[in-house]
Amino acid sequence: MNKPLRRIAIFCGLLVLTLLLRDNWLQYVKADSLKDDTLNRRVTIARYSTPRGDIIVDGDPITGSTKTSKSGLNDLEYKRTYKNGPMWAPVTGYASQAFGANQLESIEDGILTGNDDRLFFRNTLDMVTGKPKQGGNVVTTLNSAAQKAAYNGLKARGKGAVAAIDPSTGKILALASYPSYDPGSFAGNSTDTDSKNWTKLQKTNDPNDPMLNRALRETYPPGSTFKVVTAAAALENGLYSSAEEKTDTPLPWIMPGTTTPLPNEGNIPCKNATMRVALQYSCNTVFGKIGADLGKDKMLEEAKKFGFDAEHFTPVRSSASVFSDDMNVSQTALSSIGQFNTAATPLQMAMVASAIANNGSLMKPYMVDKLQSSNVDTIAQTDPEKLSQPLSAKNAQILQSMMETVIKEGTGKNAQIPGVTVGGKTGTAQHGVANSKNPYAWFISYAKLADGSSPVAVAVVVEDDQASRDDISGGGLAAPIAKSVMEAVIDSKK
Repeated sequence: MNKPLRRIAIFCGLLVLTLLLRDNWLQYVKADSLKDDTLNRRVTIARYSTPRGDIIVDGDPITGSTKTSKSGLNDLEYKRTYKNGPMWAPVTGYASQAFGANQLESIEDGILTGNDDRLFFRNTLDMVTGKPKQGGNVVTTLNSAAQKAAYNGLKARGKGAVAAIDPSTGKILALASYPSYDPGSFAGNSTDTDSKNWTKLQKTNDPNDPMLNRALRETYPPGSTFKVVTAAAALENGLYSSAEEKTDTPLPWIMPGTTTPLPNEGNIPCKNATMRVALQYSCNTVFGKIGADLGKDKMLEEAKKFGFDAEHFTPVRSSASVFSDDMNVSQTALSSIGQFNTAATPLQMAMVASAIANNGSLMKPYMVDKLQSSNVDTIAQTDPEKLSQPLSAKNAQILQSMMETVIKEGTGKNAQIPGVTVGGKTGTAQHGVANSKNPYAWFISYAKLADGSSPVAVAVVVEDDQASRDDISGGGLAAPIAKSVMEAVIDSKK
């Protein structure tokens, strides 16, 4: 081969090599970033070219898909539909042609669209048989009756959240937030309807922030419901050993390092009260002093065992609840009664009630029971998993007896259920500058059946801006909602 031809051959070979390198770079190195690029329209077209699989509750789909009218710039064939969208939005999230997806719709997008690698065999078989590609299903742990009771209860009050858990497994049975939104109202990509509906729902246009998942993403001062964590810390650290033991609590009790007495709510029997009486009457002095006596480190250790200071993935992320690690003694006292900067999600407080009901074992909360292929074969199953042991079985049972006294004789009488043992704790949490805003009404509880099993633990928080400040109480506003949720779960098991 003469010299010019050899040069041309080498040059052509380099061109081919460059093309091969470029092709491999695009197909393998850049594949994921190109696939996720917002400008890559083909991915979006493929995602909405077939109906999505469904999110299932109690065997029935709470989602669907419908054909869109492909006109103008709309080249997407199917869009998502929702049944009782506002009630289920804290569970499903949304899947929108224009605004993407979140929560289960996003986390399990691969299953719902049929693109998950675990569906490869099913997709290959469908391709061979000529069957159209189909998405799989996400089967949840939710209880539809409990969810309805939670949502309707909140709707009657105006604002708040509910979380309910099966203590023995960690299955989430209800997850409600109000005000809410209809994910179907912006599931398409119409600038006339979907975009306008989306804009209306943003916090800048609606101060009630209906798209906020209050059950998982909002943290509130838990108020007196946190006293059960403080009681658990006292029992676990040997400060007190029984519900009947009198506490060393003077009245008034001056917070350490201050000249300020910690007040109780009214003229209640808190001086040297027993643990049982202190929880029954919700004595600030008793539980504030317990927190101060134990100290920040022991209180923090116990709070963390219940799940504080950590995010939880259900698989939808829940914000971390807060018990501070940087406080003086008087601040620790205030935090131990659920004030100062202690803050908790409703899910977190449901976890607290759940661990106590489950004899001290805290199970990891989850809302996806299993994932299915389009022909309902199970491709993944969630197994219950123990998260921690916040307190011993003995101490859990002592705390159960104290919480049951709150329902029988204390501030939680509105949660009584005939024939069922209920344990609970009310809470009224101050907030705002100088506690100027209406307090939050809290209630946490569990139900125990005659056979000793506990099918449900619940946390309810109500933000009732319209109520008279003097009328706001956990027992008055939140306990009736918890009762209806517990009854719904119990009735569904009959």
